[in-house]
Amino acid sequence: MDDSNFEDFKPRFGASTVCMQADIMGRACGIIGNNGPIDTQGANKAGQFFQLCDQANLPIIFLNNTTGFMVGKEYEQAGMVKHGSKMIQAVSNVRVPKITLYIGASFGAGNYAMGGISYAPDLLFSWPNATTGVMAGQSAARTMSTVAKVRAERTGKTIEQEAIDEQEAKIEALFSRQEDVYFTSGRCLDHGVIDPRDTRRVLGFALDTVLESRQRDLQPNAFGVARL
Repeated sequence: MDDSNFEDFKPRFGASTVCMQADIMGRACGIIGNNGPIDTQGANKAGQFFQLCDQANLPIIFLNNTTGFMVGKEYEQAGMVKHGSKMIQAVSNVRVPKITLYIGASFGAGNYAMGGISYAPDLLFSWPNATTGVMAGQSAARTMSTVAKVRAERTGKTIEQEAIDEQEAKIEALFSRQEDVYFTSGRCLDHGVIDPRDTRRVLGFALDTVLESRQRDLQPNAFGVARL
């Protein structure tokens, strides 16, 4: 941020989701970042922030470090599904440029809400330590173990702990390999892995690029191309 100046948006509401307005290389923009799961208040705040950025014609920069939306009875009763869907609806419909940067974890629906590749950001970059996927390998392994145990109990069968441990190891290894940044980037699921030290320069270039692109009207070809 230019001169380390920024305007924090609702800093004491949904504090784990940080929203702010700032300038990068002289370009005004909105910035959203997180450091952990997105809770009910964070999703509510983010949805409103996206709307305000869209109304003010401010590009949005997403700094991804989230394992997804919070789960559990407490959060469901607090409206996690409602507020989470509002956040995803907002990020789906904003008309301003979106620039996404994976700086840590980016899993599950949190990836969607934070401008992941499926939500068509204008540009998306990753740090070398970034990981992304449906869920983390350890979480996936534990989930499948729970499913296997419940199924065994319902059918009156027994399941050996050794088999559970073997299944967990295989699932965790598979997910861990596929969530690696070079695995995902190698499959064109971002626009490149950048050195964290170059982040400010890359974001400045990205802002210049996306804003200039909005000022250009492409002229489509109106003639056929002969076979040569």
